[in-house]
Order: sequence, then C-alpha cells, then structure tokens
Amino acid sequence: MKGTYHLTVQSVHLKYEMEFSRNLTILQGESATGKTTLVDMIQEYILNGSDTGIQMSCDCPCAVVSGNTWMTQLQSIENSIVFIDEGNRFVASSDFARAVQRSSNYYVIVTREGLNNLPYSVTEIYGIRSSGKFASQEPVYHQMYRIYGEELLKEDAGSGIVVVEDSNAGYEFFQGLCDPIGKEWIAAGGASRIFGCLSEMDVEEGVTVIADGAAFGSQIGRIYQLAEQRGNVRLYLPESFEWIILASDILDDAQVRGILEDPSAYIDSSGYFSWERYFTGLLVEKTKDTWRQYSKSRLNPVYLQGKACQKIVEILPEKIRELFQSE
Repeated sequence: MKGTYHLTVQSVHLKYEMEFSRNLTILQGESATGKTTLVDMIQEYILNGSDTGIQMSCDCPCAVVSGNTWMTQLQSIENSIVFIDEGNRFVASSDFARAVQRSSNYYVIVTREGLNNLPYSVTEIYGIRSSGKFASQEPVYHQMYRIYGEELLKEDAGSGIVVVEDSNAGYEFFQGLCDPIGKEWIAAGGASRIFGCLSEMDVEEGVTVIADGAAFGSQIGRIYQLAEQRGNVRLYLPESFEWIILASDILDDAQVRGILEDPSAYIDSSGYFSWERYFTGLLVEKTKDTWRQYSKSRLNPVYLQGKACQKIVEILPEKIRELFQSE
C-alpha cells in the first residue's frame, strides 16, 4: 500500500480527522487525550456500523487488532490501516516486526514506549489535541500534531563535537567534512548507541547529532529529553544520508525530483520497511554503472569532491552547514 489516506471518525460529541502517509504511525502523549477513544470508536463502527451513531470515512479499509490472536487476525487483513491500542505488548516483539515488514498495511500504534524493533520516523510520532470552539450540540474536534519537528534545529548548541549515527557512507562523508577543519567527530555505531554516547560525554562547547530520521523514532524520546536537559545538544535528523544526496539534485533527474515532492505516492509499504531503505535503493539504482555509483557500505570519493560535495552541503540547514566551515 502506498499514498496518503484521510480518516474521519465522528460521533455526536467527538470528531477525529487525520492523515496517514507511511506504514508506521505512532500516537503518543498524555492520558485522556483521546487516543484510546479513537481506537474504540473505530472498533465499534467496524463491528456494528452506523447503528452505533458513529460515522467513519476513510480512503481505504480500517481494522483494529488486539490480544493474543493478533497474528491470526493480521493474516486476513490487506491494504488497510490497522489500529493497535496501547497495552498490546506484542507490538514490541520481533514476530510483530517481521509481520509488519512483509505487510501491505499501514499501522497506527498507540504507545508511550519506544518500539526498538520498528523503524518508524521521528516525523510520524503524533499527539492528539482538540481545537476550535464549538457550541454544546456540536462535536469536539480532534486532530493530530507532530511531537517532534523542526524545533530540533532551533537550539544553538555551539560548534563542538559532531556525533554521526552510522559507520558507513554517511559517516565517511561527515568525517570528510570534519577532518580538514580539525573538527572532532564520533561514530556512534548505530542509532541505539547514541544515547549512551551522549550520556558519557561532558562537552561544554556543544554536540551535534546527525542520524537518519526515517528510522530514528524509537530513540528520539529519551535523546530529545537529554538534549533539553543538557541544553547544548542539537539534533539533525534528515530522512537519511541517501535522501540528502537525492535532495541535493546532483543527479539532475526529473523522476527523482518528482518522487521527493511526494514520497508516499511511490513507496510501497509491502516492499520497504522504512523510507530510508527506499531512498537507498533509489540512489543505488540511479547511479548504477556511472561514475557516481553509490554504495552504502563505502562512500564513493566523488561525493566529497568539487560541485557534488558543494551541492550536498548546500542542502543542509544553515546551522549544520556552519559546523563544517573553517573559522
């Protein structure tokens, strides 16, 4: 399944309106904000239809999965948005991760915990809030809002150490920017190790973390909290390093530009566990058998040279570009 799907669920007193564009969406936030109520209303409508007084409209089928028979339930669901309420511990299991990876469905999971087995994006973690003023006879309107967004870049964390998530091509690129100007850098060796890396650091001049946002959702909660506590940690979380290269337009490819305008229209959930994997595959395909041939395991030196490097750096946010400018 691919594309963006609009959902409206409404009763006499409540109305929810939201959109889903990826295979994994996480609903978080405080209690009593309407997350469980949303799932309950969808389940009630599925079971009993409009006789419940609930109206539901969606561009594709919806389903609710719960309990110990979740795997059996999923076997009969395809090309649907599957809602899972908090308290269902199977969402943290490896079995569930494997089921999602092979699935044609989108999943909306209510949870307050990070799900380490699932590669969900930092931009697909939402809370639910009510908005607008209604007379007593009209429903209270609820909509989703992003919990983590551009505010991750607003903090002026200084120009200290750069911490890069991986140890492959992306790491080699940022290492190549740091070394000529004598900037200190660290390869964390994976998203799950960044928190420990930051916790052990005592750096007054600041830290900038660069990681693939497309699969960083399970880590963002505790790292964002640490960043707020420390006050000198900046987070730069693009979709992936491959996305940065594609967005820089060094390939001058009209098809790539079209894909980047609306990735959800092209990325099939049954084929790609995360958008990071899709962008990697796209870049590999577009550069195959050319002088720009890309490999995730080892960076082609061309990406650190001349106009190619310049265009990649130019696509970075201003605060990140400044890190790699010699004083």
